[in-house]
Amino acid sequence: MAKRKNGRDIHGVLLLDKRLGVSSNRALQEVKHLFNANKAGHTGSLDPLASGLLPICFGEATKVSGFMLDDDKRYQVVVRLGVVTDTGDAEGQVLKTRPVPPLSEDEILACLKRFTGDIEQVPPMYSALKLNGKKLYELARQGKSVERKARPITIYKINLLKFQEPLLTLDVWCSKGTYIRTLAEDVGEHLGCGGTVIELRRLASGRFVIDEAKSIEQLQAMSESELMNCLIPVDKPIDSIPAVDLSEEQANSIKQGQSLTLKNSLEGPVRMYTGRQFLGLGEMFLDGKLAPKKLFNMSPS
Repeated sequence: MAKRKNGRDIHGVLLLDKRLGVSSNRALQEVKHLFNANKAGHTGSLDPLASGLLPICFGEATKVSGFMLDDDKRYQVVVRLGVVTDTGDAEGQVLKTRPVPPLSEDEILACLKRFTGDIEQVPPMYSALKLNGKKLYELARQGKSVERKARPITIYKINLLKFQEPLLTLDVWCSKGTYIRTLAEDVGEHLGCGGTVIELRRLASGRFVIDEAKSIEQLQAMSESELMNCLIPVDKPIDSIPAVDLSEEQANSIKQGQSLTLKNSLEGPVRMYTGRQFLGLGEMFLDGKLAPKKLFNMSPS
């Protein structure tokens, strides 16, 4: 028996400016309820302490969420030097406090340079990473700590925006998998006093920026048509992938899961269209073979 749907079939991406004090899942549920959508998911959690850009995928757009999770991110963070907490942020228990040594701008910039580029970072215990099926933060809440392997990440740039002891405000461009809380702790340790995050705001995710996002209050004040106009087409987040245009006959074959042979020089993932209709993602091979990989169905149910 087919599962009964709750809500409407809506397809697209909404850029939400998540407010402080709510989890990403609660923010998702609020937006899902507002749009009366039957299927939605977010791409990349923000802690309740953090605000900023949280892309929400509706319907078939959930099929591109994996690509968006891999996107680079940009954050503005305020680090409280001289304080170390068990979570790496202001929501945790204070483990120790240390005096902040006299720091010149040059010393801070030299420290930030040390953490710029391809580096390795040990994930925090308070994270959603899993060990034997259990999330690390669940173990941490039980007072347990386990060994974590350092993981490669890339910090593309760290700009020093302001230093007014003991607060250090940074602008960080980074790869997926970067923990800003860990970066704050590591920077604080290198400066000789420790550090913890007291404010965090995501400014960008991939090609999308916070200026394009809407708050829940703005969305709640919109009409039905205005809400729908906020949705970004499902293929927009992946428009850097090459595209192929198919005839109706070819499109029908693709929709049935059949491969085609095309005359082009592309190789690798491609977006498939017939006219303006987005069909989904395929794989092109050197011999001209196009195989469907992920089909999208955005016709009304």
